[in-house]
Amino acid sequence: MISDTHGLLRPQAVAALEGCAHIVHGGDIGHAGILDALRAIAPLTVVRGNNDRDAWADGIPETASLDLGAVRIHVIHDLSQLAPGLAAAGVRVVVSGHSHRPKVEERGGILYVNPGSAGPRRFKLPVTVAELAVDGASATARIVELAV
Repeated sequence: MISDTHGLLRPQAVAALEGCAHIVHGGDIGHAGILDALRAIAPLTVVRGNNDRDAWADGIPETASLDLGAVRIHVIHDLSQLAPGLAAAGVRVVVSGHSHRPKVEERGGILYVNPGSAGPRRFKLPVTVAELAVDGASATARIVELAV
């Protein structure tokens, strides 16, 4: 998982994503070339962030859902815009971005993952991506700090 690239796809992020089965981008992409590069690595699910306003982003949804094995994943850029009822809809994982703060937290039976920001460094926050491991109906996540 990756988020908040803001037009910068670092080689370290590409290396961290190599070999994954599916990539999820949590928004604030920056330009269409980022998506092309990610699609060259693995299938991609992406949502539009608040900074993805130009014409190239018009077709990118604000939310997306996908199933990886028996795990339903919901993707949204800004967690504050999350609609209620996800657990009833069978969502097991929520992926978001926006804050640039990497975080993995389980609440109410749902695993919330913010991969942080893989783009330009913001404040003193680390540059990160996240890894989601799915095993049957179980999902675990970890933050991967990039050496930049």
